[in-house]
Amino acid sequence: MSAGPGPSRTSTPTAPSTRVRFRGASARESRRVAHTRRSARRCTAPPAGEFVGGNFGDGRATGEKLGNPAADQAQGPFLNPVEQALPDAAALVTRVCSLKSEYWLLLRFVWGLAVCDDVDAAFAAIARSIARYEASREMSPFSSKFDRYLSGETELTDQEQRGLALFKGEAKCKNCHAIAGADQGGPPLFTDFTFANIGAPRNPENPYYDQPPAINPLGKAYVDLGLGGFLATRPEYAEYATVNEGKHRVPTLRNVDRRPRPSFTKAYGHNGYFKSLEELVHFYNTRAVLPQCAANDPGERVTCWPAPEVPRNLDVDVGDLGLTPAQEEDVVAFLRTLTDR
Repeated sequence: MSAGPGPSRTSTPTAPSTRVRFRGASARESRRVAHTRRSARRCTAPPAGEFVGGNFGDGRATGEKLGNPAADQAQGPFLNPVEQALPDAAALVTRVCSLKSEYWLLLRFVWGLAVCDDVDAAFAAIARSIARYEASREMSPFSSKFDRYLSGETELTDQEQRGLALFKGEAKCKNCHAIAGADQGGPPLFTDFTFANIGAPRNPENPYYDQPPAINPLGKAYVDLGLGGFLATRPEYAEYATVNEGKHRVPTLRNVDRRPRPSFTKAYGHNGYFKSLEELVHFYNTRAVLPQCAANDPGERVTCWPAPEVPRNLDVDVGDLGLTPAQEEDVVAFLRTLTDR
């Protein structure tokens, strides 16, 4: 539910108007992989002046390596020291290509008998296979109540209809979580693949702060700079890093309320600060209106908000939507129609 497109979303221009090429972070809340595999193949900067595309919250899975951001991203968790923590690609290939593995025959059937003879080729094949599965109907079925509403199979309740109208209007959600059909004529993906800093507060419960110095040398002083942090690692884009600090890729809203059980507490935002859709929508509505307060203030999340983790480059159209509490509830009701069956 970030705000409008183009440079107006922040007080400074954010990127060159030329086509560029980009490339998980365990410090961040996990992103939903389904429904977003039709992301821009490369991260590009359109004439409007924003970086677009790429995977991971900071866009660093650009598709430069394997020609597909989803495949680039799929290679990350295997070697990440706080995820699967394998020492290198060879260790993964050895496991997958072992005769004891349930995958070895399938991998050779799809990618050729010699695929396991070369570590780089096998690692790429594994990642591309994962990306292909993530784009499948099993992972991205587009079977939500909203999809059935679009096809005329069901109706939305009055509250859901009001939420949809707000989503497309006063709440400004559609400005980033695009509700129009994808360019290919498919169902809406509820993201435009741009980046924004909504001003989310620091999450004191972020487990990354407690990682050992070898993984997080800054400890509790760590600040997630998002896209700006990635751009700073690329000499050709480093000049755009500062004006993109704090920006994270706009996630899809599909399955935003999907949980294994009703009592499960889901986390939202790039760092997991928000613990419910109600809280998140309230933040979008009031960030710029309610006073700032310290973490653990009695009014936190209701009548005040802590300062943004990164106070620069804030999305200026978010935070003062003027919605009533009832309208916030309407938006949440609509968001719950986006859960696949």
